[in-house]
Amino acid sequence: MKFTTPNNASFIVDRNSDEVRGSAFASDRVLLACVCVLMIFGVLAVYSSIAYFAEAHNTTASNLVFGHMVKLVIAFSVMIIFSKIDYRMVAKFSTIALVLSWVFLIIVTLYGNEVFGARRSLSVAGFSFQPSSLATIALLIHLCVFMVKNKAQITDFKKTFLPAMAWIGVTCFLIGIEDFSSAAVLLVLCLIMMFVGRMSIIQIGSLVLVGLLGLLFLLSQSLERQSRITNYIDQVIKIESSEFALGAGYQAQQAHIAIAKGGILGVGIGKSTQRDFLPAPYNDFIYAIIAEEYGLAGAGLLLFLYVVILFRGIVVVAKNAADELGTLIAMACTLTFVLFGLVNAAVACGLFPVTGLPMPFISYGGTSMLFSGMMIGVLLNISKHKREEEGDDES
Repeated sequence: MKFTTPNNASFIVDRNSDEVRGSAFASDRVLLACVCVLMIFGVLAVYSSIAYFAEAHNTTASNLVFGHMVKLVIAFSVMIIFSKIDYRMVAKFSTIALVLSWVFLIIVTLYGNEVFGARRSLSVAGFSFQPSSLATIALLIHLCVFMVKNKAQITDFKKTFLPAMAWIGVTCFLIGIEDFSSAAVLLVLCLIMMFVGRMSIIQIGSLVLVGLLGLLFLLSQSLERQSRITNYIDQVIKIESSEFALGAGYQAQQAHIAIAKGGILGVGIGKSTQRDFLPAPYNDFIYAIIAEEYGLAGAGLLLFLYVVILFRGIVVVAKNAADELGTLIAMACTLTFVLFGLVNAAVACGLFPVTGLPMPFISYGGTSMLFSGMMIGVLLNISKHKREEEGDDES
């Protein structure tokens, strides 16, 4: 079978090769093993942290954990499916997916479910869906395709930079209307990918300026966003201020208490006490619960798994990809997956303001897990194609 890349380079897959192909286990096994460990870690963490949420919704923790496991199975299945679909085929649909995500983002702004003062999800037939997850992966893959197609004129302002800025600006703005933190992280990811794609540093700098102005505008339109920033400043700089002492930084305080209680080895699985005080301990602050129950050892192991995924995704998969498109997509998927996890941990540790970003395969939820599985599946497919290429060259 012959596939064509955006720069018209061809790639041939021999279906009659003796090497086992089309299986996720023919891909990067270290990457796959890390993901499986994360999933197991996530089930234990959700079970420990979701008791209060279950009581508030007239159900049991076991029922919610079972639902979480079902979502993990679906995400794992999606990961296996995308590991078998050539990543070039996925790239071909990035533009359609991005435009579709814009439609969903507009709909969610008007008719989405309001949670904690923000509309981030749509409910269809009992299922909740966050369009920002689709928009994030669609924009990054589309940006990769766009840069490969225009690599001969990558520094051209009109032909390359302006179209890229338009795609990024529209997407970040639509996400930022209701989800400021996701828009900010997506902008950072796009800037990194533009730098990797060898776009002009001056042009990237101008996009940084435009992005900062846009984020400041979105920040000025929400008192809740402003309070998160001021609370963070109180937490880091003015720790003794009366406003902070009165509870404006309640979330951060409770997360710090949980981490402090954990010590080196933790208080034990299921023995967290801060889960009853932390808001959303099963999602936004799940890392604090992990640190409390498993201590520095368990929390450090979790971060180590994300670092291993970062290393394998960039140093192994992206570096050895079959073509430039594979390299860029591998970097985009790896950075997105790992950055979300590290930002979630940084929020719990007080390094960042409260963002609401989930920890991939750890936090309770469905949409994030689904698209995390998709990104890892694409990574596995890219690593497998390099191996196939080497096998064809030797034959």
